[in-house]
Amino acid sequence: MAPHADAPGPHKNLIGHRIADGRLELVSVLGLGAYGVVYLAPSNGGSAATGFYAVKCLSKQGLDARQRSFQRREIMLHTIASNHPSVVTLHRVIDAPEDPCVYVILDYCPDGDLFSMITEHQRYLRAAMDSLIKSVFCQILDAVEFCHSYGIYHRDLKPENILCLQGGNKVVLADFGLATGEKSSTDFGCGSTFYMGPECQGGITSRLSEYSTAANDVWSLGVILVNLICGRNPWKQACTADETFREYLRRPDFLMDILPISEEANAILKRIFTVRADWRINTRDLRKLIHQVRHFTVT
Repeated sequence: MAPHADAPGPHKNLIGHRIADGRLELVSVLGLGAYGVVYLAPSNGGSAATGFYAVKCLSKQGLDARQRSFQRREIMLHTIASNHPSVVTLHRVIDAPEDPCVYVILDYCPDGDLFSMITEHQRYLRAAMDSLIKSVFCQILDAVEFCHSYGIYHRDLKPENILCLQGGNKVVLADFGLATGEKSSTDFGCGSTFYMGPECQGGITSRLSEYSTAANDVWSLGVILVNLICGRNPWKQACTADETFREYLRRPDFLMDILPISEEANAILKRIFTVRADWRINTRDLRKLIHQVRHFTVT
């Protein structure tokens, strides 16, 4: 779950609590975020493929009108995006006036998130993983392009917000807590520092008044691609204070010196990691290049 500013206080433990007219019981905690908790709930004959739902409980207590509107925005944008197979399915929202929480009933993904699949299981670092990397990345890319086509910009794309099924062969995009419908934003620093483009941090050579949310999502996709190929980030932060990123600005082929990436992968990353957002590749052209790749790593 994405962290939010001005979050309310600690959340009440709802294990054992029943919702949906008593049909769903919250039996354990799956995750904790600033604005709520995600619980596991047996589906009891519902439509969940795994036999369980993930129930995101968003607290309404202590929220002002602006914060409540952000909560409604998250639910609305996720509902629209949920029509894509590579976005975690949102089945139902329960928002009773007398209840202090909103309950968002989602598909449960038993294999955890992509971050764990990459770092703990090293699923994509084995030999001859090119086809799997291509498949997984294109699933993420398809979800993002679908969202963009409906005017939805995620703004917090990272492996922790991508959930896994089928042992990491299938992935779905999750957590629309920071998503927006605005093509341009003045909300600098929105998202996770490791994955945001330089324009989202205000720019490098000059101070920007706004940034493209679509282009920033593409930058995040590039960092995710590096993670899939190499199991690590290319740098800590895309700013001149970061020594690695500073060297990349000086010498764009520098990533081939520090990462085991192929020339094909390097060429794609240079199209993604452009300082100017208007020079950055779009999702459609990115997909074409990804499909043409034979090897992501040095052979």
